[in-house]
Amino acid sequence: MSGAPIICDVGPRDGLQNESRTLTPQVRAELCERLAAAGLPRVEAVSFVHPERVPQMAGAEEVLSLWADSPGTVRAGLILNEKGYDRALAAGVEELHLAFPVTDEFCARNQNTTVKDAIALTRRLAERAHGDGLPLTITLGASFGCPFEGAVSPSHVLSVAERVLGEGISELLFADTIGVGVPTQVRTLLSGAAGFGVPIGCHLHNTRNTGFANALAAVEAGVAVLDASLGGTGGCPFAPRATGNICTEDLVYMLHGMGIETGIDLDALIGHAGWLAEQLGKDLPGQVYKAGNFNLTGR
Repeated sequence: MSGAPIICDVGPRDGLQNESRTLTPQVRAELCERLAAAGLPRVEAVSFVHPERVPQMAGAEEVLSLWADSPGTVRAGLILNEKGYDRALAAGVEELHLAFPVTDEFCARNQNTTVKDAIALTRRLAERAHGDGLPLTITLGASFGCPFEGAVSPSHVLSVAERVLGEGISELLFADTIGVGVPTQVRTLLSGAAGFGVPIGCHLHNTRNTGFANALAAVEAGVAVLDASLGGTGGCPFAPRATGNICTEDLVYMLHGMGIETGIDLDALIGHAGWLAEQLGKDLPGQVYKAGNFNLTGR
């Protein structure tokens, strides 16, 4: 088994975008600071989307301006179009994340576009990112199944991936946006993408309780990046019944118990998950922050 994947906490973005309670930019910036202080190497802090579409993500620039210096943690932001790219560049993000679904119906509902046009946009933005010296991660949504078109074949997902890859793209992630995937799909996609020449990752949701089985399959296959969300928050406003991402502290507990060191302070994460639950006024889906840490080595 390979070493630890890079863990990107997407809680401040994906984790909060589906919540009924909207947190202020000040609280969202504090969330980013807490994650950085716990040792997260990467945080997806904001989404540069129109606030009428996703009100929970309003004030992205303010979040980044309020986030105090956090050496060792990459500040990433999600973009969906040219305008989002311009905003992200002006706000000083250190890494760009661009996402689109691999099915036309989901593309239409989520971003008012088609897969073909999303690929063309991605290639244009990748060229800009390359010129601006910014890393660009591409996330292919609905790679494991679509809420509107149903099953999605791995061959189709890999075909979209091949068409989108090119100069300027630093990573490729397969997203189980609605949490329907199983480990065999993870192995198939990662195996099929092994020769693409860029680091490959997974963005997993635990909607049907397969998220951590999928994460384990990904780790065993040598995945380079795993997205997760503090407390297991998350979901997509444009996908029916979509629920939370795999939980960051639960993932870290599993990896540490397996002897895979992440450099992340699990006890700090547990405390921060409790804090986030207070901010949102509810229990979160994560398990470890409720049950507590446990020393599996006996030392």
